[in-house]
Amino acid sequence: MLSVLARIIDIVAIATGALVAAALHHGEFVALSDAESVALAFNCLLAIWMFPAFGIYQSWRGKSLQNLFARVCIAWIAVEATGVLLSFSVHRADLLSRLWLGWWAVASVALLIVSKALVYMVLKGLRREGYNQRDVAVAGGHRYGRFLIEQMRHHPEAGFRPTLLFDEDNDAHGETTVDGVPVERNIEALIERVREHGIRELWLALPISKERTIHRIVTELRNDFVNIRFIPDVRSLSLFSQPVVDLLGVPAMNLAASPITDLRVLPKRVFDWLFAACVLASLAPLLAAIAIAVKCSSPGPVMFRQRRKGLDGNEFEIYKFRSMKVHAETAGQVTQARRNDPRITRVGAFLRRTSLDELPQFINVLKGEMSVVGPRPHALEHDDIYKNLVRGYMHRYRIKPGITGWAQVNGFRGETDRVEKMRDRVRFDLHYMQNWSFTLDLKIVAMTMWKGFAGQNAF
Repeated sequence: MLSVLARIIDIVAIATGALVAAALHHGEFVALSDAESVALAFNCLLAIWMFPAFGIYQSWRGKSLQNLFARVCIAWIAVEATGVLLSFSVHRADLLSRLWLGWWAVASVALLIVSKALVYMVLKGLRREGYNQRDVAVAGGHRYGRFLIEQMRHHPEAGFRPTLLFDEDNDAHGETTVDGVPVERNIEALIERVREHGIRELWLALPISKERTIHRIVTELRNDFVNIRFIPDVRSLSLFSQPVVDLLGVPAMNLAASPITDLRVLPKRVFDWLFAACVLASLAPLLAAIAIAVKCSSPGPVMFRQRRKGLDGNEFEIYKFRSMKVHAETAGQVTQARRNDPRITRVGAFLRRTSLDELPQFINVLKGEMSVVGPRPHALEHDDIYKNLVRGYMHRYRIKPGITGWAQVNGFRGETDRVEKMRDRVRFDLHYMQNWSFTLDLKIVAMTMWKGFAGQNAF
């Protein structure tokens, strides 16, 4: 809800900036010309699409407001530059005044910054009054844990509320609470409290010597989508390669978070949208022909829809051309397709061998639920099976799932009837996430096209 409201405020600021620019350009308040109105509408759409890639709509609790202002400036310049370039491509740039564009850039940036500052101040005020708070569990020693609790209490505007302190060495102090915050000494009790109360922030303020405790906590919560942040001694930061963020003036390290964030992901998002749009537009006749063939092959719908997990575990409905006869599955069970499976229709067998049944997933890409390249999403029932059998399985959902991926171009596709097959697939997916670059995405797309979508494991 807050994200939608933030987008609406940004659109109002951009539209107001365009009107202010027109008034400054003409010396009086006038209506926008047709070309200016089209540019406004188009840039508003670009802003809705591009601003998230600059991290503008992420949570800014306890973070620098100046950093947000810098991102807003860069994001709007990128939006207006993209709009101008597209205007040149359709030979309509001569209809727009350069002076108006300049005033629009300045006015919109000013209004966006002012609106962000006002929203930031309103949220800070609400948090001071106890609203919009995020519960935090702290795992740390007595002294450092107490310090972090004091920091949260002294900065309520950041929106963090201490609800639990884990201190396995607390026997020396014998306290059951610290500044009103309950203390747990047992890891099992900590995990249970985090899950029971839906705590989504866990700060590990433990010394490096507690690496076994740290590893156990991270392992236990690997499937729960809890933001686990390591808040180490500054002198030990050089030992890690993970990104460090600032929380309440204290360095924090993300141990379980998306490895592809902020500005680095912008080319990937632009490519996803353009590639999916081109594929769907160019293959429209083929898609129509496949739909007719599926409909004639057996009774039932053209599309097969199934719930899958996407980014950060958010569920979405994946689209495929139906390749099987309509049948009922046992509740809580999904039977994978096997070689010579009698449920597969003749048309479906061809679609599955050539992976043409996957083409509707480009609709999921356009909707922002999937990416062209990324780890393949599996049925929810399979997630429940493999999340405790294959290490790092659920970490794959820290980025958007893809139509093709590093595992697929290396031969790991089709049925996963053994844990070893899934383990190998996950190993390649994690390698992709750890070594991601836009160049690697293009390489995977090129390899997919070169090798083709068909394979010996596809049936």
